[in-house]
Amino acid sequence: MKLIIQIPCYNEEDTLGVTLKDLPKKIPGIDSIEILVINDGSTDKTSLAARNCGVGHTLELPKRKGLAEVFRVGIRKSLKLGADIIVNTDADNQYPGKYIEELVKPILEKKAEMVIGCRNIHAIKEFSLLKKLLQRLGSYVVRRFSGTNIPDVTSGFRAYSRDAAMRLNIFSSYTYTLETIIQAGRQNIPLSYINIEVNAKLRESRLIKNIPSYIIKSTATIVRIYLMYEPLKTFFKIGLTFMALGSFLILRFFYFYFISHRSGHAQSLIIASLFMLMGFGAVLLGMLGDIISANRKLNEETLYLIKKHNAF
Repeated sequence: MKLIIQIPCYNEEDTLGVTLKDLPKKIPGIDSIEILVINDGSTDKTSLAARNCGVGHTLELPKRKGLAEVFRVGIRKSLKLGADIIVNTDADNQYPGKYIEELVKPILEKKAEMVIGCRNIHAIKEFSLLKKLLQRLGSYVVRRFSGTNIPDVTSGFRAYSRDAAMRLNIFSSYTYTLETIIQAGRQNIPLSYINIEVNAKLRESRLIKNIPSYIIKSTATIVRIYLMYEPLKTFFKIGLTFMALGSFLILRFFYFYFISHRSGHAQSLIIASLFMLMGFGAVLLGMLGDIISANRKLNEETLYLIKKHNAF
């Protein structure tokens, strides 16, 4: 049983050594532990730091691609290296390495295929009150959309079985954390979590540059992935809303025309017609999206079988 711990890095020369030193050397049930450092176009001596620490595998990206792409290529490389379990952790030493044994345990026991290390957000002193509230709200929304019970959906401290890693497909260019949980929930990948504490902060977050930008990008990611899996339900509700408004305006017209014996109010019919057309269009769009979604699921299954056949 091979475990590969992948560490995305961008200018982590000062923190990578601390992170690597904290990683476990032996875990019960694991035959070998290997480290993969993905250097996301760093401009400092991150690669040199990795080599000096004896990292077995490094993957160099010529220019910065972002967290989602780094995670995607890291998973692909880990699978190619023959990983049975893949653990993803940050290079800033936020997540203590001592929890990795507990993180992979549900996978070794065949109780889960994907395990999240969930932080106690409210106990993290570096997080502002606003950030804590947003984290809580965001996790609630993702839980509703994905049908899961993960309390900390933005945690990057995760373990994946080989099978789960081959089933996940990342489309976002911003972050993989929300997307993979929604995909896992929608694909019925057995999902679990453990509670963890975090180490003291060594540097500022590079993913959240400002709160408004983070909210917009995260919301766009959630909506996009949800629409991929539930287009008919989403657009059918939108269509029914427009149709209900149109029906109300039609009833309003007939009320004034027949009951109040008043002429006019033709504008109600015009607006009602627009609402009804918009509602009908939304329903048709949902049906089309549902057909595309079914085709996408077939493509995902085909891609999974290809990966499994090629051991890649």
